[in-house]
Amino acid sequence: MKFLKLSSVVLLLGGLFAFCVAGIDFDTKALLGNKIELKIPRGFDIMSEEMAKLKYPTERRPTLIYTNESGTINVALNLTSDKANQAQMTAYKDNFVKTFRSVYPSAEWKQTGVKEVNGRKVGYIELITPAIDTKVYNLIFFTDLNGQLLLCTFNCTEKNIGQWQPAAKEIMASLKLK
Repeated sequence: MKFLKLSSVVLLLGGLFAFCVAGIDFDTKALLGNKIELKIPRGFDIMSEEMAKLKYPTERRPTLIYTNESGTINVALNLTSDKANQAQMTAYKDNFVKTFRSVYPSAEWKQTGVKEVNGRKVGYIELITPAIDTKVYNLIFFTDLNGQLLLCTFNCTEKNIGQWQPAAKEIMASLKLK
């Protein structure tokens, strides 16, 4: 009985500690025409088109980008025109790994895989890539939505990884298709 009480206290304190370390609150938002739900950090706003063009200079930039006030931490979504279904998530993951290894040979790889998130297969790659004046932590996760590839990206500068890496994983774990 004492072990059970002690275990409960340890679990409770561990949960509180994790919450306090991150210190990040989320709002669950219905996005992309109410087709998905995703947790977005509280206080993040939709990035202006001007800032989006600077941060994502190609015309294939994400269709929806939430960002913090300074623009250093972002959650981006893009419902691509690429055809996709649940059976293709591993192939998409493998293709993203191959592409990113080619484009960023000096990247520091954290994890890659396909996991079930709220009943859906979701592929992901997690890596740190070089940028002009810093390194950038990226968690890119993806699934299919109505036969198209839904691509979601969390990124932040290297100095914010400690606080924001757990938040990025919480965001991925919150993905729900309606």
